[in-house]
Amino acid sequence: MTLAVRARNESAWLLTPRGGIDEGLRERMRRFHDEDEVDLVIVGAGAGGSTLAQRLARGGWRIVVLDAGPFWNPEQDWVSDEAGSHQLYWTEPRQIGGADPVPLGSNNSGRGVGGSMVHYAGYTPRFHPSDFRTATNDGVGADWPFAYEDLRPYYEQMEAELPVSGQHWPWGDPHDYPYRPHPVGGNGELFLRGAEAAGIEARVGPVAITNGRFGHRPHCIYRGFCLQGCKVNAKASPLITHLPDALAHGVEIRADSMVTRVEVDERTGRATGVHYVRGGRQRFQRARAVAIAGYSIETPRLLLNSASKRFPDGLCNDHDLVGRYLMVQGAPQTGGRFEAEVRMYKAPPPEVSTEEFYETDPSKPYKRGFSIQTVSPLPITWAEHIMAQGHWGAEFRNYMSDYVHWACLGALCEFLPQADNRVTLADEQDRNGMPVAHFAYSQCENDKQLVKAATTVMERILKAAGADEVVTIDRYAHLVGGARMGSRPEEGVVDGDCRSFAVENLFITDGSVLPTQGSANPALTIMAVAARAADRLLAGPDAGRPVAARTSALAAS
Repeated sequence: MTLAVRARNESAWLLTPRGGIDEGLRERMRRFHDEDEVDLVIVGAGAGGSTLAQRLARGGWRIVVLDAGPFWNPEQDWVSDEAGSHQLYWTEPRQIGGADPVPLGSNNSGRGVGGSMVHYAGYTPRFHPSDFRTATNDGVGADWPFAYEDLRPYYEQMEAELPVSGQHWPWGDPHDYPYRPHPVGGNGELFLRGAEAAGIEARVGPVAITNGRFGHRPHCIYRGFCLQGCKVNAKASPLITHLPDALAHGVEIRADSMVTRVEVDERTGRATGVHYVRGGRQRFQRARAVAIAGYSIETPRLLLNSASKRFPDGLCNDHDLVGRYLMVQGAPQTGGRFEAEVRMYKAPPPEVSTEEFYETDPSKPYKRGFSIQTVSPLPITWAEHIMAQGHWGAEFRNYMSDYVHWACLGALCEFLPQADNRVTLADEQDRNGMPVAHFAYSQCENDKQLVKAATTVMERILKAAGADEVVTIDRYAHLVGGARMGSRPEEGVVDGDCRSFAVENLFITDGSVLPTQGSANPALTIMAVAARAADRLLAGPDAGRPVAARTSALAAS
């Protein structure tokens, strides 16, 4: 397996022998000029953008990746401090609204090279086969333009490259993982105990955290700071899993570069590059093709701000789909207090999970379902949970002094896509003169029923494990949608290959293209979709080939 992984992606072996970022690789990075017409300019260096860049660079494409945030160095830039890690979040101004507004700027957004995956928990389950046909099978949501079977080989590739550790997975499409599961801490032990007592099947993993050395990446040290960035680089993120190999194959990562518009030639209808701001200067990068991977808020915002005579309502928005069907997952968290110390912070936050409630249950009044995972909030986040229950003063201090006695579980509920849950442009502008995004969100009745059902199950598990008190807070996680895939232009912004229906050389390869979200963390699926799109491009007609390849072909003829 190691040889197969290295043949696709050498990133883990391009780190320093002690597992750090090789600064020499960055210093030797190929650099293009704005006036160079590169084969592809990618907007965003997160899960989708980084995977696309790495795959196409190995095919000979000349690529520039622009990211609005810094090029992180984990050893220098990240700290073992919950409050000191907020720089990893996207905190630029945004507006929220709707009947159930979604707070932005923390767990559902990322800033800098690596994107949200630098501070995700490392949990990497697959979507189920049923996720790809919810409209046909369940009468809700939307069908994807391809099937689970089309994505399976890319799931397997990503699980090997990250790599993923976990027990045999019995749900959805049953499968194994490349590495054995990690040992569990106190929170995971209580979940396993409570689930067994409640008659619920639970498993350890899957997490994209090395269990043993992988290339030059070290073993996890179980410090519990996955959500604040992994300083030792045991947890996977594009910063260490795909970008080193991309750099080695000639990709330029241009950090601190905020893209504001995609330029489209009014005569040919093709994208010609992107406008961006770097160091206070307005610049333009020429490109034969453009890929947007800014995620579910910034991708629709960029498309809407790229209006033109041809696209008066926003780029690729002929059918009023840009920004619509944006989804979040309901993510209530339930804590249970135990007489013995739990110390839930000692281990990665996600350790144990169940997907027993993932699929539609005909006996229930709602469609689709939810998963449950250990979550293990650190003290500041736990304090916010306690305050949300109305506790303050001496009572609040008592709860916080008992922090080491609490265990916490979190659910991911599959909230349904709705057209009016959307991103639009607000009247307010940011520091670059670009309209900020307005995100309106409202839950439907099915969403509310799922949260109630998930909360009931989490309380049941914790009480079965021996908790003498339980508390629950409602929250959200994981944005997806906003520029979804479809089988035809009236159904989606892009097709199943992530190519825009309206602009033939414009691609979108981030979570915004997902038509449904399942009850699974989306990072693995985003990377798999991007890898599939890259393969489709590399196998496509001459229009999809890089300049260098076309030139060689002409010379040969």
